[in-house]
Amino acid sequence: MSPSDDPLPALPDLPEDAHKGTAGRVLCVVGSRTMPGAAILVARAAQRGGAGLVTIGALDRELLTSLPIAAPEAVLLDLSAALPCEGAPARGAARRLFARDPHAWLVGPGIGDDGRARTLVRLALDAPPRPLVIDADGLNALDGEPERLAERGGAPLVITPHPGEAARLAGRPVPADAGGRRTFALELARRSRSIVCLKGHGTLVSDGERVWTCETGNAGMATAGAGDVLAGVLVAYLALVGRPGGGALDAFDACRLAVHTHGLAGDLAALELGRRALVASDLVRFLPAAQLRLLDR
Repeated sequence: MSPSDDPLPALPDLPEDAHKGTAGRVLCVVGSRTMPGAAILVARAAQRGGAGLVTIGALDRELLTSLPIAAPEAVLLDLSAALPCEGAPARGAARRLFARDPHAWLVGPGIGDDGRARTLVRLALDAPPRPLVIDADGLNALDGEPERLAERGGAPLVITPHPGEAARLAGRPVPADAGGRRTFALELARRSRSIVCLKGHGTLVSDGERVWTCETGNAGMATAGAGDVLAGVLVAYLALVGRPGGGALDAFDACRLAVHTHGLAGDLAALELGRRALVASDLVRFLPAAQLRLLDR
């Protein structure tokens, strides 16, 4: 599949009688005391991506102080006592996680490479079926076993590795040539039974049968936090798939749209600011303009 073979669908608009649930409820277990910016970027990106209600699961209490200032519209869920360490019982964690009945959820950005990450991934794979994005530290917690993801069924699963994470997950390096990268993305999607967004120059989206290549984005997006912004947009768009009455988008198209929009926001930011000066929060700033471009096609 190439971009010319299968054009991007339209981004669904909100009906006149929309409410928070119509726009989509998302749950994001992201950030930590040493990486609070990941939670902020994810929250702001999901909100700018159109999610009607963004809940941030905070593993460390420090996030409960920083997030209300940076993302005042987000709802906070204190998980600092629910996920103490690997192997310890996650007391009531699953029940608390799904109290607000999210339409899609995200695990991984900035949570750290420790026992809590592995506990969260186990919870994610055993949780009620809802569209799920696993990114960053969530992927590293799989310890190079993508087949663990294949055991989960019933709802779309999306993984978003950069080349280093993809290599650790698959147990071999990502090829540098375009054809090798496409084959790698296909194989990883099949092994994990997920939709793979293989990040990098010309980000690839594959469901194991199809591969789509993104044509937006630029080198200025090689900056810390850019992946967190993509994860926030992805979970917002996947909520449109997971909500009752959803179906205007399927999960593969939602991923293509998120990757395209993220890259377009980077292109618009670079036009105004230059590639050298671009930082991840600029991508959030230009998401509205990128989405308007989609509506104007």
